[in-house]
Amino acid sequence: MAIQFQYNKTSLQVLEKNLKMRVRALPTIKNKESALRVEVKRAKDEIIGLEQEQERRIVAYDKMLALWGEFDTGLLRVDDVKMGVKKIAGVRIPVLEEVLYTTKPYSLFNSPQWFADGLTQLKELAQVGIEREFCAEKLNLLEFARKKTTQKVNLFEKVQIPGYEDAIRKIKRFMEDEENLSKSSQKIVKSRQQQLKEAEL
Repeated sequence: MAIQFQYNKTSLQVLEKNLKMRVRALPTIKNKESALRVEVKRAKDEIIGLEQEQERRIVAYDKMLALWGEFDTGLLRVDDVKMGVKKIAGVRIPVLEEVLYTTKPYSLFNSPQWFADGLTQLKELAQVGIEREFCAEKLNLLEFARKKTTQKVNLFEKVQIPGYEDAIRKIKRFMEDEENLSKSSQKIVKSRQQQLKEAEL
């Protein structure tokens, strides 16, 4: 990205102001990037933990597979998932607050005794699955924000800050050259005038 500038004091001041702003903002952006990196790792670890928990519950579910054939699948339904929003390093992340279930009434006398435990087991399995989905969404949002922040850090460090420094250096050299030329031309004019005065005498 080429930085647009003119060879004058106004342009120099604008460039110096922009450079100062970027130099001051860079440490904050780097801190945000490292915080997001930590949160991304934490979210990945959380997903792995939830997947292991889900796998463990499915294995427990499989042990009773023969019984599940007589289970009425319409007894339990997820009605609603209540969520909140939490900010992590400036990124809005959905947070699971509560899962609301509807349990259809069933006869305790006519149904097998394990139905109550089965409903609890299904609720726990559903809870882990929903938490995992929330975690996956959190990871996606954090990854996206981290990539954007890394791009911004690279833009500032590798493109804009060196570009502004180079432009400022060019303007300063140009202005110094102008000043030197002006002084030299003044000396030449002064010496010519002096020679003309001496010639007149």
